[in-house]
Amino acid sequence: MKKLISLLLVLVFAASLTVACTAQAKAFTIAVPNDTTNEARALLLLDANGIIKLKDGAGMTATKLDIVENPYNVTIEEIEAAQLPSMLKDVDYAVINSNYAAGAGLNPGKDALIREGAESPYANILAVKAGNENEPKILALKAALESQAVADYFLAHGSELGAVGTVANPTDGYDASIDYDALNGVTVSVAATPTPHALVLNEVVKGILAAKGITLEVVEFTDYVQPNNVVDSGEIDANYFQHVPYLDDFNAQNGTNVVSVAAIHVEPLGMYAGKQSSLDALKK
Repeated sequence: MKKLISLLLVLVFAASLTVACTAQAKAFTIAVPNDTTNEARALLLLDANGIIKLKDGAGMTATKLDIVENPYNVTIEEIEAAQLPSMLKDVDYAVINSNYAAGAGLNPGKDALIREGAESPYANILAVKAGNENEPKILALKAALESQAVADYFLAHGSELGAVGTVANPTDGYDASIDYDALNGVTVSVAATPTPHALVLNEVVKGILAAKGITLEVVEFTDYVQPNNVVDSGEIDANYFQHVPYLDDFNAQNGTNVVSVAAIHVEPLGMYAGKQSSLDALKK
């Protein structure tokens, strides 16, 4: 009898160990941006696709502490947004901003396993220091970004850039209220991340402004902090890289006073394969 009981205990232990090992084997790591707004945005994307469930009311300030159901046993790893593409080899999946994905050679339109829809409220904006919104050179820059030429650029290159234009009524790129003759010889500087922001500015907007004698100086940054700091300090006239929820949080956290003057495009956030090649492994 004792031998039988011992044998049963061994079998139970072995079964428990097998279940534990299986559960451990099925754990997956998903890396997400570590800034407040983009982390929440990433978690909302995972929630919308049934990978996790967030508590009721969790919205633009959601964190991984708001996860109430985790059916696929995922671990959320928070990483600085610009570093996410280089981390793909070390995690199962990563939720990446399209500009960083495209900059790393990924095609957001084809490579993302899941994506936000084009109706995402996180439109990328042109922003300036508060009080400078109506300066003629800022209005000229705004008009150029709201042009049909920029809209056409997004239509032609949107798939690889992961960007969709949001300007409802594109113009010829010029503002009739501006005295462009007075701006001849003026330089307007813009802080931008490389893809697609600097591309749009250099390949489309620069030519529109040059036709009126305005020089566009594009200063590239690879982070989300300095572009707002240099605009707030007055070192650079404007920036083009972020969405309003991020800007609002940045101003609140840093005491800066940078404001949006135009929404230009949206970059649907996407989840990309790392160690796993598809969602099949996650959902088995």
